[in-house]
Amino acid sequence: MLRGRARTGSAGRGGVAALGVAAAAAVALAGLPAAAAPAGAPADLVTATAGNPFVDGWYADPDVTVYDGTYWVFPTTSAPYDDQTYLDAFSSTDLVHWTKHERVLDVADVSWARRALWAPAPVERDGKYYLYFGANDIQGDDELGGIGVAVADRPEGPYVDAIGEPLVGAFVNGAQPIDQDVFVDDDGQAYLYYGGHGHANVALLEDGMTSLGRFEDGTTFREITPSEDYVEGSQMVKRGDTYYYMWSEGGWTGPDYAVSYATADSPVGPFGPARRVLSQDPSVARGSGHNGIVNVPGTDDWYLFYHRRPLSQTDPNARVLAYDRVRFDADGVMQPVTMHVQDDFADGNSLGWSTSGGDWRARRGAYTVEASGQARSLLDTRFSEVAQEARVTLRGGRGDAGLLFRVSRPGADVLDGYYAGISAAGSVFLRSSQGGTWSRLASAPLPRAVGRAHVLRVEAVGDRIEVHVDGTRRLAVTDGRHGRGMNGLRAARATAAFDDVVVAPAPDDAVAMYGDCDHGALLGTYAEGDHLPPAPDAVSSLRVPPGWAVTLFDGPGQTGASLTKTASDGCLVDDGWNDRTESFRVERVGG
Repeated sequence: MLRGRARTGSAGRGGVAALGVAAAAAVALAGLPAAAAPAGAPADLVTATAGNPFVDGWYADPDVTVYDGTYWVFPTTSAPYDDQTYLDAFSSTDLVHWTKHERVLDVADVSWARRALWAPAPVERDGKYYLYFGANDIQGDDELGGIGVAVADRPEGPYVDAIGEPLVGAFVNGAQPIDQDVFVDDDGQAYLYYGGHGHANVALLEDGMTSLGRFEDGTTFREITPSEDYVEGSQMVKRGDTYYYMWSEGGWTGPDYAVSYATADSPVGPFGPARRVLSQDPSVARGSGHNGIVNVPGTDDWYLFYHRRPLSQTDPNARVLAYDRVRFDADGVMQPVTMHVQDDFADGNSLGWSTSGGDWRARRGAYTVEASGQARSLLDTRFSEVAQEARVTLRGGRGDAGLLFRVSRPGADVLDGYYAGISAAGSVFLRSSQGGTWSRLASAPLPRAVGRAHVLRVEAVGDRIEVHVDGTRRLAVTDGRHGRGMNGLRAARATAAFDDVVVAPAPDDAVAMYGDCDHGALLGTYAEGDHLPPAPDAVSSLRVPPGWAVTLFDGPGQTGASLTKTASDGCLVDDGWNDRTESFRVERVGG
C-alpha cells in the first residue's frame, strides 16, 4: 500500500525496450511533482516479465508495500479454513527475484485465533512493523474473532499479537470484520478500512496503531460501502490529491469475481463513481481479485498485485499470486488491467510451465531443454486469436525447436494443435498434429538455423496462420483444424534455448506494437479506440494493416504533437517517436 504522495521520474532517452521493459522511469503526469527515481529502482515493467505466478505455492489476497527500497508482499495461505493457520511473506528489491519468509505470523502466537488467518495488511510506524489480519471468519457477534494486529521489529517478523484480543471483533453497519487495509495519509493520520458481507467501514487508528480513535461526531466506525456490488477486499491508495478506494466484487469461486474502484478527495469519501479495473480472462486465468497496489518510489509506475486461479484448476483454493501494470489516463482514471502472459526467465525458475519429456531448466536467463526424443513445456492458457513469440536458439542435434499453440489433449502420446519450428536442416516450418500424428503445412529455407537466436512469432486469427522469423513473414497458410488451446514450447531430438516468451490476443487486422525494431518483442495488439502504450519509452516498431491508421501523441490523453502512420514502421527510433509516444489512437481509414 502507498503511504504518502506519489511522485514521478523523468523519461529515459530513446532505445529498444525488450518485451515492454522500458529503459528508464515513467514520464511525469500532470499534477504530480517531478523527482528522480532512486538508484536501483526496478525497470518500468509491463507485467511480471519473469512470469506469473511470480512466487511458488497456493496464495491469495496479496497486500504489498515498500520498506527501505524493498518490496514486501504479504498474502493469505490459500488452503481450507482449518489449514490457514500461518502467514508467509515475500520480499524483492527488483520485482523479479523474490525471497520467501516462512511463517511470519502463526496462530500459535495469537491466543484468540485458531483458523482462517486472512488478508494481512502491512504498515510501518515509528520503527515498528505492524501486520493487521483477519482470523476465524466469524459469522456473528457471538463468535470470537475478527481483525487483529501483530507487531514486529523487522519486516520479516516474527510478528506477535499486540493487544491479546481482536481490534475489531463484531459486526458494525453490517460489515463482517475481515479483509482489512491500513492507509497512512500525508498528515500522519492512519485509517483502517475493512468489511465483508457487502458492507465496508472506515475507522481512525490512534498513533500507537493498536487502538481505534473517534471521528469528530464521536463515532468510531463510518460506513463507506462504495457500491451495491461491493463484497470484500478493501484497499486504499493515494495518487496526487486523489484517494482511490478499491474492492473486490462477485463470488470468489465464480466467473464474476473482479476488482473495482472509486475515487474521492477525502480518505473517508464519499466515493464514486465505481469503475471496473480487473476482470477474469478466459484465455489466461479465472478468479482474479482481492488486490494490493504499489507505487514504485520516485516514479509514477504502479502495479496491481492480485490472486487468480489457473484455468486447469478446479480446487477453489488453488490460487496463485500475480502482478500486472496499472496505468492512469490524463484525468486520473485507472485503465483496465491486462493479464499479460510473458516470461524472460530472469528469476531462474519456470513457474507456471508444465513439462513432458526432455530435461527442461530455467537458468542464466533462459529456458533450456535437452531432448533425445520429443519434449514440450506448456502454459495453462487457452488462446484462440493469438500472437505468440519467443527467442529460439537451436544449439545442436538433428531435430527442431519452436512454438506450440492452440494445443488440446496434451497427453503423453497425444497432442492436437499447431507447431511452428526451426529445423537443424535449415528451414522454418508449420505443422499440425492430430492425435500425435504430425503433418507439415508449409516450410521455407532458413539459413544459419543452428547456433543463432531467432525471434520466432506466430499470428493465428481464425483459420489464417502466419509464421514470422526475425520480423519477416516467412509462412502464411489457411488451416482450421485447431481453433483454441494451450500455448507452449517444443523440441525434438535437439538441444535448444528459449527466451522472451510473450503470448497475447491477436484481434483480426489489429495494430500491433513491438519493443524492438523490425517487429520483434511483441508488446500487444490493439483494436479501434484510444489507448496508452504498454510503458513509456517502450514502443520501437509498429504493424499497421491496410485500412487502418495509428496516430501517436507525445502527450497524455491523445494531446500534444502527433504523427499518423497508415503503414507499418520497422523502427520508430529513427524519428524519435519511441521516446515520445505517451498515448495513441487506432482508427479504420478504409473499407
